Amino acid sequence: MPKPYRAIADYYDAEYEHSPMLQRDVPFFLGHLPGRSRFQVLDVACGTARASIPIAQAGHRVIGIDYAKDMLDIAARKRDYVGLTERQLELQKQDARNIRIDGARFDWAAVFFNTFLSFVTLADQDAVLQGIHRHLRTRGRLWLDIFQPNLDILARPESKNHDPSVFWVPNLERTVQRTVDIRRDPSKQLQRIVFNYRWFDADGDEHHEKSEFDLTFMFPRELQLLLERNGFRLERIYGDYDGSTLNADSPRMITIARKR
Repeated sequence: MPKPYRAIADYYDAEYEHSPMLQRDVPFFLGHLPGRSRFQVLDVACGTARASIPIAQAGHRVIGIDYAKDMLDIAARKRDYVGLTERQLELQKQDARNIRIDGARFDWAAVFFNTFLSFVTLADQDAVLQGIHRHLRTRGRLWLDIFQPNLDILARPESKNHDPSVFWVPNLERTVQRTVDIRRDPSKQLQRIVFNYRWFDADGDEHHEKSEFDLTFMFPRELQLLLERNGFRLERIYGDYDGSTLNADSPRMITIARKR
């Protein structure tokens, strides 16, 4: 059975605070919202409102949805701390596979940071896209940001101790070490991701935690077909946050699709 993504909420912001990718993706998105216009934006799987808050601060009306209450609790505290109102940024507990926001129609919907790849079955992918489609205005747009598969990496059955990092969690007063193990099954287009966390308490005792989940991967033509069958027309696909055109060496597939 596929295992859904579930972050450790208290770690999330500290864990990704210094990620170069996450310092570039929201500014790149905001650069596509023209001039002084104010848009209605749906942030799908918003987590701790990493993207929702700066989008709302730019003057847009944002609704962020996520299925994890602990992530939304952090998002609400962050929203209140920076002085945004519920009118500017509304947070709702919802499953992205069954979006139901009464009366809301959006100019843009955004799914950031590989989140769409956590929906590993075709049925779930269709459900997410159909829910977004229902809630977009006529000719509204979808922003979808995922990695482009690297064939050299995918050819390796397993990666151990990948991407080691250390981060400080202020509210827990804890320094955490993280490594990542990845097992790949190309026949199912699945990667089993295991985040291994290690930390020491004030008495010097060692602690271990683990977060395990599955991600799929998809290729450009596959992504285009998936969008088209769910009522979208692909307008543009970038290969990175510098606006470069997608090519074989591009790390990202950043897609703008319009509702048909």
